[in-house]
Amino acid sequence: MTQLEMACKGKLSPQMEQAAEHENIPAENLRLLIERGVAVLPVNVKTPSLVRDFRPLAIGEGLLTKVNANIGTSRDFCDVDYELEKLSTALAAGTDSVMDLSTSGDIGEIRRKIRGNCPVMLGTVPIYEAVCRLMEEGREIGDMTPEELFAIIEGHGEEGVDFITVHCGVTQKSIENIGDRLTGVVSRGGAFLIEWMRANKKDNPLFTRFDILLDIARKYDMTLSLGDGLRPGSIADATDIPQIAELSVLGDLVKRSRSAGVQVMVEGPGHIPLHQVEANVVLEKRICDGAPFYVLGPLVTDVAPGYDHITSAIGGALAAWAGADFLCYVTPAEHLGLPLVEDVHIGVVSARIAGHAADIARGIPAADQWDAKMSSARYNFDWKAQAELAIDMDIIHKVRERCPLEDEQTCSMCSRLCAMKVARGKGK
Repeated sequence: MTQLEMACKGKLSPQMEQAAEHENIPAENLRLLIERGVAVLPVNVKTPSLVRDFRPLAIGEGLLTKVNANIGTSRDFCDVDYELEKLSTALAAGTDSVMDLSTSGDIGEIRRKIRGNCPVMLGTVPIYEAVCRLMEEGREIGDMTPEELFAIIEGHGEEGVDFITVHCGVTQKSIENIGDRLTGVVSRGGAFLIEWMRANKKDNPLFTRFDILLDIARKYDMTLSLGDGLRPGSIADATDIPQIAELSVLGDLVKRSRSAGVQVMVEGPGHIPLHQVEANVVLEKRICDGAPFYVLGPLVTDVAPGYDHITSAIGGALAAWAGADFLCYVTPAEHLGLPLVEDVHIGVVSARIAGHAADIARGIPAADQWDAKMSSARYNFDWKAQAELAIDMDIIHKVRERCPLEDEQTCSMCSRLCAMKVARGKGK
């Protein structure tokens, strides 16, 4: 029985109780959110037996904004141990979720190693593995059979993947206007399926055989993350016809998923200018009946390579404030290359800042309390507490150690002229 099916029967699972404790809300409140489909609890039925100290978390309406970190090998950089180091870095930085996007090496073995060392929810994009296998065998994307793709999806379920990105809304109808775009299709999964459709002159098997996908997802309680294969890859293409056409398809698939007892969330753009971010969130919530929204950024400008963790944090904060539930991090390496360990750290921290800023604006009690504790520690010159409360503890120590301090209570910016000390009569 899936988490959704249990919720609909009025049953509380141990994972619901654990996730509710993290949110500091009654477990019954979370059950009701899952029952309505406005929250998901991605926990593959295999995961508790595969991962020690797994921490189930819920994603959705009224809950703390969650953050995902992408890791994984590429053909130009395939070092499994280094990806495991990235995993450790992401976990230490406080990520709520990890996606393995590996496209080189023994992808199955890489996934199993990551799963065994990942105590948070794990996501994958199965079509990546499907296409990589084809290439290893000297076959073309169009040679892939639907049965081969569904077998790989089944394998991900068997290995304890908690949620999978599946680009079911990329259809012959929804791609009709992609030729009008400045940057075409920037989703790898979307591009793979478009090539398959062109080669076979058939529609997307993930769409036409969606019931098979639902059967697999229900068997393992893998949450479906309906991917945005037609997301805009540039500001010029934001909120265009292909993007909305795909979203419309996903709205119908959300309803079919829920009816089948399968948990489902929806992925979103992409490159979106600041003034369109809120509208995109409202559209998704309206068209997809409040399904949790997993946004990739959004990036609010195209001109900041090397700093896209900042453009993403700006867009992510606004999106989460407007109702997005799950932020996929963007690192400084976005658009330039595979992220290194330090990029992973910066990406997670940036996305967490964006999510927390939104949680404050949304009135999440735990967010306000966290900031109040930090403000109190600052007022009391309690640097130990400040470090413990900080999103990034290490940077506090690094900055304070850069310059000798005349007064250990203050910082090197103001020293004896510290406003809080002077105002309290403690300046000398």
